[in-house]
Amino acid sequence: MKNIKKGKEEIIYLLSKVLEKYKSETGIQIIQNTNRKNYESLAILLSDISKELPNKHEEWGNEKYSQDLSPNTKDYPYRKYDITGGQIKDALNGIVSNPRPFLVDACYIYLFGMGRKRFAENPVDDKLIEQTNPNVKNTTGNIEEDSHKLSKIKNRNKKKSILIILGIILLISISFYTVCLYSESKKLSAEWSILKKDMNILPYQPSKNEIDSLSGVWICYTGSPQARVSDPNRYHKIVPNILSVEYKNGYFLFNRYGASFDHIGYMQFESPGIVSIHSRVKNNADVTESPRHSLMNIFDDSQYLTAISSSWNFDVGNKNKIIGIREVYQKLGSGGSLKEVINEVENASCQCKIIRWQKENGELKSYYLKNEILDSLKLPEMQSLIDEKSILLMKPQQGIILSKDTLLQN
Repeated sequence: MKNIKKGKEEIIYLLSKVLEKYKSETGIQIIQNTNRKNYESLAILLSDISKELPNKHEEWGNEKYSQDLSPNTKDYPYRKYDITGGQIKDALNGIVSNPRPFLVDACYIYLFGMGRKRFAENPVDDKLIEQTNPNVKNTTGNIEEDSHKLSKIKNRNKKKSILIILGIILLISISFYTVCLYSESKKLSAEWSILKKDMNILPYQPSKNEIDSLSGVWICYTGSPQARVSDPNRYHKIVPNILSVEYKNGYFLFNRYGASFDHIGYMQFESPGIVSIHSRVKNNADVTESPRHSLMNIFDDSQYLTAISSSWNFDVGNKNKIIGIREVYQKLGSGGSLKEVINEVENASCQCKIIRWQKENGELKSYYLKNEILDSLKLPEMQSLIDEKSILLMKPQQGIILSKDTLLQN
């Protein structure tokens, strides 16, 4: 009795030959991939052989197998010696080191009409015989060709294993990243909640009526020029500003155009009707310049809404001092867009900044922003709100805020 190959090398060769014979007999090409269902038809064919192994060992010359105690009460694949598509797939791909004996016998019987035991007594395929000298040629080829085929199979399996490992690593990486992202998201959410609470950000969700009341185009009069010591003619001076206010996610953003410089900022409702206004000078640097804060009641019944502000006199250099002022707001309307008029004859003739409001209906309205005398407005209610009595200096000083009395004394 000659030594027959065993293990991976034997079963891979047998199954490769089985696939060739199966294709020639049935015309069916089995796709060799990781889908075990592809091998099921072949597995059923081999199972029809393997189920008879206990009964035909004398006829076929295979090893003796114990009887299946209930062969007639079970169907494929639940019989004792049934072969599955997964078993064929794994064995063919070199994953199985010790294939099931009944699978090996079924392959021999399908190919050669005899079991492995009888085949070893009189081999009819030299490629299944163990060679003592790897350089000795057999009748149908040589061992080097077999080794080359086996090497190709091993390389293919190695590539598959690498791909599986890479897939597992990728899955672990994605899972780790997802966990980290979720953890970071929870951390940021907690930090944002703490920040909102500590700094009182968005403490109140405004109603639609409040949103509609604050959104739109406004004119704002301020008397801070009356505290600008560099201007000897500052008595009763005021300056109008034009604002565009837009709602955004619980708060409001605005652009404020002034005679000399512009402001940007945001507003938020602190409670029903009460609005905080935060602004700073608009500049090209990433710094906060001359920040200011105001409080206003949006539902004041008056035509003119007043805001109490911590502001500046906007004087030159070190003369720029913090002051308290009353500002007067009046809503002009909603919708449309604001644009500064630049390099037009109108600029030179008025020597001021011109802001043009294009309304949604196409109408154009121009506003001329410059320091002007309060009395020229001829609005008694306005004059009583932003005269010199509405200004509060941080440190009381005589002669900064001019009045009729100080003018008469001079």
